[in-house]
Amino acid sequence: MNHLLNHTMFILMEATIQIHPNSRPHHCKWNPPHSLNMPSPKIPKPTIPKTSLKSLILPKTSLTTSFSCSHDFHENFHSCRLNDEVPETLDFPFVVRHSGTVSRYVWDRREQKLVSVNGINGFRFWDFFIDYEDGVRKLGRFCWSAVRNFFLPREVSENYLEYVKWKFLHRVFSSALQVLATQAMFRAIGFGYSRSLPSAAALNWVLKDGLGRLSRCIYTASLASAFDTNLKRVRFTTSVLFSLSIGVELLTPIFPDNFLLLATMANIAKQISLACHLATGSAVHRSFASSDNLGEVSAKSQIQTVCFDNIGLLLAAALNITFKNNKRLLAALPFVAYPIFSTVDLFGIYQGLKHVHLQTLTKDRLELIIKTWIELGDVPSPAQVSKMEGVGFFRNSGMEMLPIRIGCLNLKRIIPRLSIKTMRSLSNDDFYFIYLESLNHGFRLRDLGIVVCLREGAATSDVIMGLLQACYIRKGLHVVDWENVSEACDSSNSVIEKWSTLMEESKKSSRNNLDLLNENMLGAGWACRNVLLSTQEQARYSFVTD
Repeated sequence: MNHLLNHTMFILMEATIQIHPNSRPHHCKWNPPHSLNMPSPKIPKPTIPKTSLKSLILPKTSLTTSFSCSHDFHENFHSCRLNDEVPETLDFPFVVRHSGTVSRYVWDRREQKLVSVNGINGFRFWDFFIDYEDGVRKLGRFCWSAVRNFFLPREVSENYLEYVKWKFLHRVFSSALQVLATQAMFRAIGFGYSRSLPSAAALNWVLKDGLGRLSRCIYTASLASAFDTNLKRVRFTTSVLFSLSIGVELLTPIFPDNFLLLATMANIAKQISLACHLATGSAVHRSFASSDNLGEVSAKSQIQTVCFDNIGLLLAAALNITFKNNKRLLAALPFVAYPIFSTVDLFGIYQGLKHVHLQTLTKDRLELIIKTWIELGDVPSPAQVSKMEGVGFFRNSGMEMLPIRIGCLNLKRIIPRLSIKTMRSLSNDDFYFIYLESLNHGFRLRDLGIVVCLREGAATSDVIMGLLQACYIRKGLHVVDWENVSEACDSSNSVIEKWSTLMEESKKSSRNNLDLLNENMLGAGWACRNVLLSTQEQARYSFVTD
């Protein structure tokens, strides 16, 4: 019966083995030798029901365990059959990779065993007595594998580990600061003193929490689209706000009479930061989920946050224990630690956001992609664009000559007459139009901006094509001498004719190169199904027929 079960297991394994690309198919089939005395049972032929469903094909990523087949087994086994001798051990023709460990099945004449190949799952304390140095190496590999499987997802992008390193720095010092701030607030309301009124303290605490949550709702409703279009900038800005809120909480023991005001201001800032963190967390996690394992990445992120926060809690507790005998130093501890811890916290956040490479398209990212593609003929990857755009906290888009924006007419800005002529030539087939606007009441190149106005029902391809044409127009305005655009206000026929020619050529070029641009963006790893736009950029116009 044992032989029958073993032979059945070999058949099932043979059906699930993933063949190594360098091995030959006919070498991966394993037939047990006659010398092993394993009878071949008669397995009834299964009846296949008539159905119209196609056979199920499982992708590689659906298997948690992967198999690699080797043809060395066939050669060794073939020599055994020729010599009619069975070796002491016989290796199966595949290895099993699971959770960072590599193992191989071995037959020792009596039973099959799972033997470690890389030594990770083969660690035993007895190894220290046999070979101390080898035991230490095995222990190190075993511990690293256990920590990695506990903290990190199975499949993520290569920049994820760098992000986790900076996240560790951020969470530890942020957690320590929160502990010190909470202690300061307890001292401000007289927690632990006989003269304090518990009911008044509880009322103040509830009021500051309630007002903070109300502000959180207002903030989230007003900046909903900014979480997608300016994710890094909003996330870092609210992190600065969170750090400042902790500083306000540390001031409550100095001004105990203004506890409600200070605590409410600090809690409002904290709730706004929390709302941003929750709203942008899924997008950050999705950028690391290389195999669509968003749930796993999110779960591991929660584990990391809890563990890192506990380390920060231990750090704050250690500082309190160190200075517990000196009340003066203990009272000054939060004010000494705050500038150091907050600086390290914000630095960790800033560096961590640099390793978040978002694949979604926004107006700013799409403009960077198109600009690079026009100049160099190549579409940059998400990592390259992430490096170019930075966190966005110190970036000023208005510094570039002829800035491009997506939106509708701004009645506060002057529009040249050549742009008015463009608007009058619109047809029912156009889903966008482009015009120039004066940014500071001048008509030289440095005073102008380009506006892409989208129509109701415009598709993603129309948005990409409109921005592509706008970039072609900006390049044409830089190449040709357009310093005399002010002549257009006097209905200069030469300037208007030159503008019309530029519009036609740019539209023709954008229409011809749109498919090639989309193909290159998909090949570089960009998600081209949608272009995320802010509330102002989502403004549309409707075409009215005569």
